[in-house]
Amino acid sequence: MVAVLFVCTGNICRSPTAEGLFRRKVHAAGLDDQVDIDSAGTTAFHVGEPPDPRAAEAASRRGYSLEGQTARQVRRSDFQRYDLLIAMDRGHYNRMRSLAPDETTRERVVLMSAFARRPGTLRDVPDPYYGGGDGFDRVLDMLEDTTEGLLDHVRARLAATSAP
Repeated sequence: MVAVLFVCTGNICRSPTAEGLFRRKVHAAGLDDQVDIDSAGTTAFHVGEPPDPRAAEAASRRGYSLEGQTARQVRRSDFQRYDLLIAMDRGHYNRMRSLAPDETTRERVVLMSAFARRPGTLRDVPDPYYGGGDGFDRVLDMLEDTTEGLLDHVRARLAATSAP
């Protein structure tokens, strides 16, 4: 089992979008029972709220669902539960590393851009919350690429743990 947590600021735009995309890719790969997926925010601004309607609409236009997701804040226990805590930008990355209880869990915090299939083309997944609707499409473009790279990483990790 590999457990993945996507993290952004309020858990209503980027991280739930990443969760929705990755869930679909994991399902299509037949790995539902081997990958645990969730998302959270570094703040409590939107706890209990569904994803931003603009994010849900943009995802839906591409065939992804954000249904059933509810914003929550990162918990200390997440650092023990998840193998990968994936930050959408460097601000989230730095915040998550500062919250990590020890070096072992700190090493589990990675940037989403680490999984880009076109390295060097992506640093941060930008926050579309205050921008226009095209920002949500741009986020989807980036996340479609990085979640494919993440799926490759998870497959390799699962293969390594099942090897004799």
